[in-house]
Amino acid sequence: MRTKTAIRIGALVAAASVVAGLTGCSAQSSGSSDAAKGTYSFWDPYPQYDASSAWGKLVAKCGTDAGVTVKRTGYDTSDLTNKALLAGQQGKSPDVLLVDNPVVSTLAQAGILTDTGTNGLQTGSISKNILGAGVIDGKTYGVPIGANTLALYYNPKVLEAAGVDVSTIKDWDSLTAALAKVKAAGKKGITFSGINTEEGSFQFLPWFWGADADLTKLDSSKAESALNLWKDWIDKGYAPNSVIQNTQTTSWQEFQSGDFAFGENGTWQKDAAKQMGAGVITIPAKDGGAAPVPTGGEFFTVPVQKDDARYATTKKIVSCLSSGDDVVKTDNTLNYIAASSSLQQQQLAANKDLSTWVDAVKAARARTGDDLGVKYPVISEQLWTAVQKAESGSASPSDALQAAQQAVDAKLTK
Repeated sequence: MRTKTAIRIGALVAAASVVAGLTGCSAQSSGSSDAAKGTYSFWDPYPQYDASSAWGKLVAKCGTDAGVTVKRTGYDTSDLTNKALLAGQQGKSPDVLLVDNPVVSTLAQAGILTDTGTNGLQTGSISKNILGAGVIDGKTYGVPIGANTLALYYNPKVLEAAGVDVSTIKDWDSLTAALAKVKAAGKKGITFSGINTEEGSFQFLPWFWGADADLTKLDSSKAESALNLWKDWIDKGYAPNSVIQNTQTTSWQEFQSGDFAFGENGTWQKDAAKQMGAGVITIPAKDGGAAPVPTGGEFFTVPVQKDDARYATTKKIVSCLSSGDDVVKTDNTLNYIAASSSLQQQQLAANKDLSTWVDAVKAARARTGDDLGVKYPVISEQLWTAVQKAESGSASPSDALQAAQQAVDAKLTK
């Protein structure tokens, strides 16, 4: 690799908490004399799925259809990013990387990914708001497997006991009024994840964007109104103090207790919600309508290879995996909403219960979109820090957000 690229990767790896013993796990994927045959390596963030799972079988099938064998390795999400960066530095990248969508810009900046102009992947049918996470400086560095995102689950029994009609919840004021009725009826209002990690930012963004706030202006009055909303809910007892430490998992466990009227959570909980009889609505924007929610989910990316003849077969593998055939199934393994409007309609035809989720995905935004790219992690860290300060009462929402913007400016101007 070029020296400049290696230096960029080294800096990015140094910033991550890289685990030891990485070299032995790197896959040999380059230099094949006959690129249309042999073994292609694929790394994904799904260590929970083995070769006998529906996902494992799909990967194997796509390799067979392309005329090759796919050697798949699953890693934890954070571990995968570190391994991908070091493998790129060593010239030992896998043929295909499936990574969390905010990571795409990091890997692209490091110079280890090919863009679609090089690898030939087609993006024409993919919804622009979902594809946005892979677009950096006008070039596209991968294709999404699908999308998941956030909405508001609700417990109809709690709402009925409190005299709340869920159809009347259209904006922040009507939602807050509903929470007040729920509390007055002796039940609990809403739970969410306000922890000081990316999960906290992920869950706050619908309210931040729902106030029409901008990630480049964390200290705006619009951003302050969103943080005031969460802080007021906590102060009035509409949301529990536990949200400060809640992950999305622990928040969901609170909602499953049956005491809460609402729980902010993701597509991945829809089957569990159905089992407990919960409904779902889109998160309302401040003045009405569906709030923009962050797109979750992974992107198929194609790392740089020494033998560029491999890209043709890699394209076949990725095209098969990202075709949507698995996602449009009502029991799709990964619980994603498809990445194109036409496939979303197929999902709805098979399962009308997905209507709210399709609406939420249509309103969604990429966290690294608007050319934020690798700036997003810096902004997100300061955003979740501000949320923590306000939730705990160590700073007012205004002061917390002003400090956050000052920290972002200092880090990004170095």
